[in-house]
Amino acid sequence: MKFPQAFLIIITFVLASCNGQSSKNVSVIEPAAFAEKIKSTENPQILDVRTPDEFASEHIDNAVNVNWNGDDFATKAATYDKSKPVFVYCLSGGRSKKASQKLQELGFTTIYELDGGIMKWNAEGHSKPSTKTTGMTSDEYAALLNTDKKVLIDFYAEWCGPCKQMTPYLTKMQKELADKVVIIRIDVDQNKTLVKDMKIDQLPTLLLYENKEVKWKNTGFISEADLKKQL
Repeated sequence: MKFPQAFLIIITFVLASCNGQSSKNVSVIEPAAFAEKIKSTENPQILDVRTPDEFASEHIDNAVNVNWNGDDFATKAATYDKSKPVFVYCLSGGRSKKASQKLQELGFTTIYELDGGIMKWNAEGHSKPSTKTTGMTSDEYAALLNTDKKVLIDFYAEWCGPCKQMTPYLTKMQKELADKVVIIRIDVDQNKTLVKDMKIDQLPTLLLYENKEVKWKNTGFISEADLKKQL
């Protein structure tokens, strides 16, 4: 079957968009490329668009905090040089995407958005080593697997939309399936050391263990029915 040329052009554009290609002035790039771009840019403008508390806990060197959820985001962002590259990141990518679109509207000509946010940045080893342990240790995590039952670990965050959707039935399943499966939910914001060590870079992430070995993994939303099939 032959398709009109105009139709093929539209399809090509849509596929490119779905595959994460950049649009206009915004380039979504992997952590390694993001780090290299920063390194090769004189006096880089790096905007951490998370909350002040998140920024205080950890951030990329030389970044400044311009909170996307703050009422003055546009006002603060507008004070930076629109003709020079600006680097944008958040925790996992949701807020930085919206912030990048706003920066484009404000007239910034070159915007680099960190794909996967600081979670992926940390998972790929770009953060500085830290001697401070935040939350659960790897040994404590390993101890959770000391059972004859299957163990389902749910890495989540309170602000994560899909996580919130899954919370009701995961909580219900913790009780209903207690004789077969141990379901443990781990808040990534409270367990940053563990998340970094395990290279968790997407939310939610589900890991199903059997005899201390990972038998199944899922990232992103999964329905209650589909999850029960795995259990």
